[in-house]
Amino acid sequence: MTSSDAASRIIARGLRTSVTALVGLAGVYVLAIRFTPIEARQGVAQKIFYLHVPSAWCALLAFSLVGIGSALYLWLQDPRLDRFAAASAEVGVAFAAVMLTTGPIWAKPIWGTWWTWDARLTLTLFLFFLFVGYLALRASLHDPAERARLSAVVGILGMLLVPFIHLSVYLFRTLHPQPIVLKPSAPSLPPEMLRTLLVSTAVFTLLYVGLVTMRYGLAVAEEAREEAGDAA
Repeated sequence: MTSSDAASRIIARGLRTSVTALVGLAGVYVLAIRFTPIEARQGVAQKIFYLHVPSAWCALLAFSLVGIGSALYLWLQDPRLDRFAAASAEVGVAFAAVMLTTGPIWAKPIWGTWWTWDARLTLTLFLFFLFVGYLALRASLHDPAERARLSAVVGILGMLLVPFIHLSVYLFRTLHPQPIVLKPSAPSLPPEMLRTLLVSTAVFTLLYVGLVTMRYGLAVAEEAREEAGDAA
């Protein structure tokens, strides 16, 4: 099997996964709007929770996996790990953009402001710009080895910021509430809301897998074209 054939198969697999996730996402919207109760204090605005939280989960998952893939690349020097890190970073930036867009939309009716420079928001915005810079760095370097090595360092630094974002609600005074699902005691969400959140998180995670798979396949195809051009 040639590299082009392998890339086509990877892209097709990622496309099927992404389409399945998008169908599931439509189901999540129906579940959230029609079959999940309205929160007593926040009203209908709270329903953006089922989009904001899963997108935040996927963004932080993506950036964490960039760091892990980058560390493994520096150790093993396997170009597949660099391809995966690059793909995960691109998808993570997209999910982070959704997170940073839906957050202010939700905050305005609840907090009375679109944005406030509290610890979690500031750290999240910094992480977003760090990975935008990561992608810009990759685009500016043409030597594959140098690009992979320098990008790996930035990816690892970004990963180290993720735990501080999670812990920021414990370490600093912030408008963000403490976790209501990942907490030592039982989740405080009603069962219907927890069900919708878990389904939405699973669908978003599946979408992340599909998009990363497609982007990885495109990277393989691009490298195959470059190798063919060099051989010609």
